[in-house]
Amino acid sequence: MVTATNVDATAVNTIGWLSAGDWTIVVPVYQRQYRWDIGACEQLLSDIRAVADLDDRRMHFIGSILSSTGTVDDRAELVLIDGQQRVTTLMLLVAALQHTVRDTDPSLAAELARVLVRPGDAAATKLRPHAAWAEVFESVVLDRRGPGQGARDSRFDDNYAFFRSQVSAEEAPHVWRGLQKLEHVAITLGTGANAQQIFESLNSTGEPLRDHELIHNYVLMGLSHAEQREIEREYWLPIERDTGDSIAAFWRQYLVMTTGREVVVTRSRGVYDTFRQVFPTLDIHDLRRHAAEWREYAEIYRILQEPGRESDAAISRHLAGVATFGTAMHPLVMETYRDWKRGSIGREELTATLEHVQALLLRRTVVATGTDRIVARLCRARRGGWDELVSAFSRITPSDERIRAALKYSALPHPAYVLGRLAGIDSTNGMEVEHVLPLAPAETWTGDGVRTWSDYSEDEQNSARALASTLGNLTLLEEDLAQRAFDASFPEKRTLYGRSGADLTRALATAESWSTAAISRRSAELGERFAQIWTRPGNSLIDDDGLTPILDAVHRRGWPMGWEREWDYVEYRGEHWEVPDVKYLFNRIFKRLWADDRAAVIAYSGRRGGPVYRAQSWNGQWDRLDDQTWLYMGWDSSYMLSALQGLLEEAGIAAEVFVKYSYIGTAMNRVAAR
Repeated sequence: MVTATNVDATAVNTIGWLSAGDWTIVVPVYQRQYRWDIGACEQLLSDIRAVADLDDRRMHFIGSILSSTGTVDDRAELVLIDGQQRVTTLMLLVAALQHTVRDTDPSLAAELARVLVRPGDAAATKLRPHAAWAEVFESVVLDRRGPGQGARDSRFDDNYAFFRSQVSAEEAPHVWRGLQKLEHVAITLGTGANAQQIFESLNSTGEPLRDHELIHNYVLMGLSHAEQREIEREYWLPIERDTGDSIAAFWRQYLVMTTGREVVVTRSRGVYDTFRQVFPTLDIHDLRRHAAEWREYAEIYRILQEPGRESDAAISRHLAGVATFGTAMHPLVMETYRDWKRGSIGREELTATLEHVQALLLRRTVVATGTDRIVARLCRARRGGWDELVSAFSRITPSDERIRAALKYSALPHPAYVLGRLAGIDSTNGMEVEHVLPLAPAETWTGDGVRTWSDYSEDEQNSARALASTLGNLTLLEEDLAQRAFDASFPEKRTLYGRSGADLTRALATAESWSTAAISRRSAELGERFAQIWTRPGNSLIDDDGLTPILDAVHRRGWPMGWEREWDYVEYRGEHWEVPDVKYLFNRIFKRLWADDRAAVIAYSGRRGGPVYRAQSWNGQWDRLDDQTWLYMGWDSSYMLSALQGLLEEAGIAAEVFVKYSYIGTAMNRVAAR
């Protein structure tokens, strides 16, 4: 056997490793600040609870922790090179448990204290953070802060408060059992080892696993080899075959469909994190059932990507029409198509849904309104029945008036698709989009056989160019005719147009001349036909107000100091609230529902372990709901947003609350996304 002389790597019990030895675990000065948010803490606590429920043979691996040994003032030190975030978070959880049970279970409190403090010195924490944050960390872990010290904004305080709120004295032994089943690989470096090289090898070597690869591992891990081969052969390989290079998009859209919520990518693992929340445990029996559904939706996904696979010609054409606009509406279409295949809905409902989808996307594109982040609300609405879905479509589909104006003066999007349906042509293969007035007319081009382009004034030329790509100046023409018509004057084109097989194009042969006035007239005429083909469903008075449903809202960060106003306003059940950001809205929603629907607040907070409490059980930011009830305000913004969304769902009024993002917030978000 060959052994390493400068590196020692050993699989260890994490709690045993933290509590053993007379050493101090030190965070070096070059380490970044502590950054774990409440979402990461929530996942950790969920994992710990899950492993606590398993038999004694099942453990939970939390990765590797890299450190080096040293001595300062004759005291042993373990210097953390990699693992600070996990170790710090575990210490905060242990501290929350210890403070919860110290008056009711002294024996358990003593066990927990051995993890937190150095032997023989109850005033010194086992973990010593960077000097800039050590005092804050120690005051949290050792509970040194007095009631008069006021609120403090730090991740240590926030995450400690979260753990404190989530675990009661009755549950503490159960969580402690889970903590004792954590394992990691402790990598300790000798004096000759290159710490930076090993750190880079652990964190930067190789391609990081992508979301769908993490899902694959999560699904198969823990199964026997025979079970793994079964799931791989019967389910996973067919899913990969049907989704191909789009497998990552498939999982994201499947989860949007399943949850009715947008999947937010955080820490580059949003899809995988959402998958774990939807499927927290997967034994082989549940896995077979779920995997059969995944495989079924993957087959549908392939049809959406390749509409020609659908044998019903009319539905195939509609699917191809939806595909013109990309994959954004796949969650809604997948679910509707599956229901039709299973006989749960009729062909008419499927066709109507596909028509509404096309009308929504095309109209919003025509008026330059975004089509992102609208599908989740439609998936939610569909669960309420057909009328609710139609109403949801109506609310966000631009009106005929806006469409007519935009078609007159804006470039026509997806012209082959639009002109093909206006002309009643099933397929535009073999045809080209023809500009009656060329985009760049020659000096000799004429629209009436009298005045040439060179005779036009500068204003006339600019006006003509501005309308060249609008609906009124476009048509479809067979490829051979289009080659002959290219850049020709209108009198020459008339003869070619008359030979076209498309009624839309032959009608141009009857025009005596071509001008900006002719383009405007034709835009108005075709605009009426446009509104009849891509109809706006329902009778909602709102066509598109720029509001985002609260369940689709995402906390935005990153705009400059001084521009922290995240929202212009919030629409709460028809009321207009001047609420600038998540924290203000969190406070106002909980206070309002404490008055209007106290049962919903109590039910939600009881199930989630907060944020409403009967007493100020720890130091931090609090607000009073009544003489005996308090609302904790020390959460990070992402948690606050999730909590107020959950409460509004609990109260059954989430569909009646909307936010209007501020202009600067939206602009900065676009810059950050580049």
